[in-house]
This record gives sequence, structure tokens and C-alpha cells, in this order.
Amino acid sequence: MIDKIQGPGQVQGSASAAKGRPASREKGDFGAMLRDQLDTKGRGTQPVNFSKHALARAEERGIELTPTLMDRLASSVEKAQEKGATNILAFDDSGAFIINIPYGRVITTMSQEEMKENIFTNIDGAVLL
Repeated sequence: MIDKIQGPGQVQGSASAAKGRPASREKGDFGAMLRDQLDTKGRGTQPVNFSKHALARAEERGIELTPTLMDRLASSVEKAQEKGATNILAFDDSGAFIINIPYGRVITTMSQEEMKENIFTNIDGAVLL
């Protein structure tokens, strides 16, 4: 049977709702998890992770991963999530970053010079940093 949601933490038809108390917040409780996600959403952007490959490429290509750049990448991931993108190209004058949005992970990076001769495939969005 599918229970109906009456309000925050209350489910019609469940034992706890029948007794007049809110549904429990046990591990795995969807309502509690949703509230936690909504609470953390307003606390700023989630950090962007780099794959080992991307870190190695950034180091060998001299791309400095400054806090400002990391904030800009995190912001681009957030914007791409809102638009429903899965893989984006984020770029500025320092380099280009291919980012997998669901995992918030930079897959690879390249310098501005390398961007000139490349074709970017398997992306569904681009963000100018």
C-alpha cells in the first residue's frame, strides 16, 4: 500500500501517523534525507573533485588550481546541474576542464594552447568561466 504524505514528517496510513506523532527519521527515511539535502543546498557550492588523470594533466600542463578557479568550477557545476547537463566543457584563459556533472568530477584538463587543435566530443554543455 502506498501511504499519503500529509505534511513534513507525517504519513497517512503509517503506524506513527495513526498514533498522532510524526514519522520517524530512521536511516533511509526519504523525508529526512530530502530535508538534509535541501538544508545543505543553501550552504554554498559543493567542491569539485579531480580524477587522478586530471590532476596529472593539470600539473604537467602548468595549470594552477587556485581557490578562485576551484570556486568558479564549482559554480559552473551547479549551473550545469540546474540545466540538466551531464558532461560539460568549462574554460577560461588558463585552460579547459571536462567535467562530469553527476559526480562533480573533472575528467581531464588542458592548456589554452592545446584547446586550439582539439575537438570536444561527448559534452552537452559549455561554460565560460
